[in-house]
Amino acid sequence: MFLWLLVILAVAYVVCLKCINYRHWRSLKHEISALPILGRQGMDIECLVVTAHPDDECMFFGPTIIRLVEFNVVVHLLCLSEGNYYNEGVQRKQELLNSCAKLGIPSSRITIIDHKKLPDDPKAEWKVSLVTSIIAKHLRAHAFNMVLTFDERGVSGHSNHIAIYKAVRHLASTDQLPKDCCLFSLVTVSLLRKYVSFLELPLSWLLPSSLCCIIGLKGYRQCKAAMLCHHTQLVWFRYLYITFSRYMFVNTFQMIPRGPKVHKIY
Repeated sequence: MFLWLLVILAVAYVVCLKCINYRHWRSLKHEISALPILGRQGMDIECLVVTAHPDDECMFFGPTIIRLVEFNVVVHLLCLSEGNYYNEGVQRKQELLNSCAKLGIPSSRITIIDHKKLPDDPKAEWKVSLVTSIIAKHLRAHAFNMVLTFDERGVSGHSNHIAIYKAVRHLASTDQLPKDCCLFSLVTVSLLRKYVSFLELPLSWLLPSSLCCIIGLKGYRQCKAAMLCHHTQLVWFRYLYITFSRYMFVNTFQMIPRGPKVHKIY
């Protein structure tokens, strides 16, 4: 009897996930077009994903990139380091290109920064003013109206991730940000929520957010294939991450508000 109850609960949960995925598919494009500024009739969406290291794009932003590409959003990637912590920068750059090809971002839309003052190092404090200037320059060179990056906790608490958020948050308070550009930060969840895999999907769906991107099993396989391109990073705990992290299935974002103006950054 108990076994049958477990089977019924499992089937009910799978049906629930199918319903969530179906409703999400139908509503996401409408949600994006209804966002402030982006909702202008006839405006094409060009999105910039700003990351710190090769593999951030699939470890943290994979579901969003996959969904946006499916909806014909032009997605670009700006990665602010080569990932040269173990002197593997050249190999990791190629891995990033291979990963993005799996996610649907062509190499022509990928920019990788190699700056001696932006090392791949969790102990290195990236200057927010430098990161701000690099992102602002990239925004001026393109017609982006959507920017996605980390939040103030950086998902994993990595100092390089947090520096990017601080830079983007500062841009939101200046005139360097184009008027038709919306900024979003990827929500950092608790450790428990982070590692319960797809079991976390109903909670992410129900909790309020500015933007929610969910993928099904097919999308998960695509995201996993992108992660497996990063051969240099495939130590044992990466396989655990691929299997159990909710960021392989769902991303939730909060909009970064504009202003007030901040004049001093470091």
